Amino acid sequence: MDVIKRRIGIEQEFFLVDEVGHLSDRADEFLQGCHLMAQAQGLNPSYFVPEFVKSMVEINTPPADTGTELARVYLKNLKLALSVAQQMGLRLYPLSSYPLHTMPVMRDHPNYHIQARTVGLPKFLHAGKCTGTHLHLEVPPGVIDPRVGVSYNSTSAEREELLNIYNLATACDSALISLTRACPFYEGQAFGLAAHTIRYRGSKTFGWEGVYTNLQPVGGLMPYANSVEDLVEQQFARYYAWLQAMEKAGIEPNLFKEAGVSLLKSAWNPVRLNKLGTVEIRCIDSNFPSVILAIITLLEKVAHRVRREKLTVRPAKGMQIFELVGNHLYVPDFEYLSGELLYTSATEGVKNPKVRAYVDSILQFASTLGGEGANFLAKLSRHLDHYQTIEASILQEFTPTTAQLSLDAGLRLVRSCCEKLEAQLSWIDIENPLTALDTDERLLLQQY
Repeated sequence: MDVIKRRIGIEQEFFLVDEVGHLSDRADEFLQGCHLMAQAQGLNPSYFVPEFVKSMVEINTPPADTGTELARVYLKNLKLALSVAQQMGLRLYPLSSYPLHTMPVMRDHPNYHIQARTVGLPKFLHAGKCTGTHLHLEVPPGVIDPRVGVSYNSTSAEREELLNIYNLATACDSALISLTRACPFYEGQAFGLAAHTIRYRGSKTFGWEGVYTNLQPVGGLMPYANSVEDLVEQQFARYYAWLQAMEKAGIEPNLFKEAGVSLLKSAWNPVRLNKLGTVEIRCIDSNFPSVILAIITLLEKVAHRVRREKLTVRPAKGMQIFELVGNHLYVPDFEYLSGELLYTSATEGVKNPKVRAYVDSILQFASTLGGEGANFLAKLSRHLDHYQTIEASILQEFTPTTAQLSLDAGLRLVRSCCEKLEAQLSWIDIENPLTALDTDERLLLQQY
């Protein structure tokens, strides 16, 4: 059987804090230090980039051929960033929301100002208060066309692979939310919801106030694509929704180009097509390396199995789990995926029996493939009843006595998370990073 080789990449956002735990706006100075150190070590400095607020940075990787290779370069880049931070008296806080109240300082760039005007500044600022991890699954070269979505010159096999990977990524949305829930506190409060999911994508249906509450075509989870034509129509429908929102906000047409409006760039959905030639998965909480390594392993394996076995990924009415029948991988129908399953994943998480059964079906599908990390996924499936997210672990130690997390407790939490990030990088074997998943029980139940 021919094995289709596709690459994988990752981007992770981090908060920059001082040694006490307060947010720091020294991102530019920090990134300059990363660029200089990367050049001195013969590394590419372009993988250390700014975010739209000055207290946040993003650490990226080049495309990697395997999950192991990706994990290795991810950890090396992260270790370099920690070294620069230490020299500057700064630290990287890795979780999905800063636990205390903050007012982000936005960069003075037309693109950001136009986005803020379009969605409304109070909503847009939520994007500067939470961080995510984006994982890229490569699709056949040239099949994604930034002008029309899917290239007219691509073959039917290439288009079918794109469609299957896109639908697979969509079907994994709630599992990734459930497994990676990181910080329980947002603006000093723990409200029992997956904060990054709620405050970023938002939802009118569930009353979640977030960046894209009123612009779900632009920032919410989009339906499965039944055909390539359906996928292309989705891209244009979203694009026009964003143009209409800009026009409604009174933004002059001549500023559209300045805002970088284009078919694929005007998308902030949990799953989107990227002009780099990837399906980009954006629903993952920023988290500790232990969690990120597990997610790299999971997504690489599910995607590789779909490609290797030439599976067709399609939703089935009434389906609530992943179920393989012949060469068809049936996944939860969209009404359930974007309704009850999303809601329970963002509230109860894997403690909910339906969420647990759904996540377990994905873990079993992935672990069948074998290779590095497969034993970890199989063990996680067996112990899923006892799996504890980082969010749940933190709540055991930092249970506020009042509705509001105190300043001292919040800063202590930030410092504790920074210390754990640094500790993990000291004991994970960077040359054999996924081996730790199979051998270190600390990574199985995510004890904080």
